[in-house]
Amino acid sequence: MVKYYNSMVVFEEIPNEITLAINITNCPCKCKGCHSKFLWENTGTELTIDELNNLIDKNDGITTVCFMGGDASPETISLLAEYTHEIRKLKVGWYSGMDELSDKINLDWFNYVKIGHYDEELGGLNKETTNQRFFYVYKFDDEYELVDMTNLFWENNVNKTIN
Repeated sequence: MVKYYNSMVVFEEIPNEITLAINITNCPCKCKGCHSKFLWENTGTELTIDELNNLIDKNDGITTVCFMGGDASPETISLLAEYTHEIRKLKVGWYSGMDELSDKINLDWFNYVKIGHYDEELGGLNKETTNQRFFYVYKFDDEYELVDMTNLFWENNVNKTIN
């Protein structure tokens, strides 16, 4: 079971997209310097398909749904992503705090993934020193290439786009 704390429409988490960001609780990463420690606890509302539909329906104009966390239940995140991608026909992102992509997700359902724990000495995605990576999932035939787009978050690249 996956629970979420809140959701909001954002414009910076996925470049060039209007994104419904859903903050997933029960984060197992517990990174030092985390700005969202309230997401460490297993609290909030269960994120079922019905609840996901309600969130999407309340936010007209979104182009992407991004699951912010969910590392404790990657299989469930993958199922929610499949539904979002296949039934709701929206792009899907996942912000994982793990340093490697879980083998329990199916990249068929994701357009974007961010991996990497937060290291306060290296900074987040907006710092060129970050250890975190943001990828566009390029699909061809039955294979994937993760195209590193992290530089889009850096100040000198803010006007660049994903094509």
